[in-house]
Amino acid sequence: VLWGCAGLARLVLAFMVGFVWWEAWPALTQIGLRRFLVDPSWHPGEGDYLLLPMIMGTMLTTLGAIVCAVPLGLGVAVFCQWYAPAILANGVKLVLELLAGIPSVVYGLWGLVVLVPVINRITPPGSSLLAGIVILAVMILPTLALLTQASLTAVPQDYVHSALALGLRRWSVICRIVIPAAKSGIVAAILLATGRALGETMAVLMVCGNVVQLPASLFDPIRTLAAHIALEMAFALDLHRAALFVSGLVLAVMIAGLVGLGAWLSHAGYSR
Repeated sequence: VLWGCAGLARLVLAFMVGFVWWEAWPALTQIGLRRFLVDPSWHPGEGDYLLLPMIMGTMLTTLGAIVCAVPLGLGVAVFCQWYAPAILANGVKLVLELLAGIPSVVYGLWGLVVLVPVINRITPPGSSLLAGIVILAVMILPTLALLTQASLTAVPQDYVHSALALGLRRWSVICRIVIPAAKSGIVAAILLATGRALGETMAVLMVCGNVVQLPASLFDPIRTLAAHIALEMAFALDLHRAALFVSGLVLAVMIAGLVGLGAWLSHAGYSR
């Protein structure tokens, strides 16, 4: 049964990748990969198919969100595991679980009503790369914190008791014993959160402005690959539609890169 389920999962994955590749093939052959990076703009009606701004927008929002969320998630996990009273730790965990289950469109509405106007007061127009980074960081923070805490909990208590018996302070035990012992789980949490940030569509679509341009600052509007597909697929035809499937193919390559990175880290010793 397990082998059958594994085989079915591989078959579904192969079908999805094959479908995206098949639909993207006309654009890959008639437009070519180079033009997706060097065309002057994205105007399919005029024969311009520049995807570089969307690729950069996706990478910048994801990287910014990870940089913001990882320290916060690790800090929350350490606080709940080592410093907070049990009742407070359980309360924080419950809130994180609730936040993790909130649909992305709700985060997008919050960003549109609260976050974008705040940024607009600093530097217009408000819908920007910064808004996308903040909203993604808020969305992936619960996942990071919960998985990191689970990894910290899984560290054998013998390690902790032995370190404390040798006279190490609590903070030294956390930094030198617990976190290194839990690093494989922490890395897995970061990779999972990165994957969610890469593929997020609705919330980013609502707060980033969706302008096809390379941002010169955090306050410039941008468009991500996922939002790009959602915005234009409903009316795209022929090469325009195929070019949108190329956007999906680029996202798939990014996710595959994450999986490959996780496998490499595992072989490099992060899983020990």
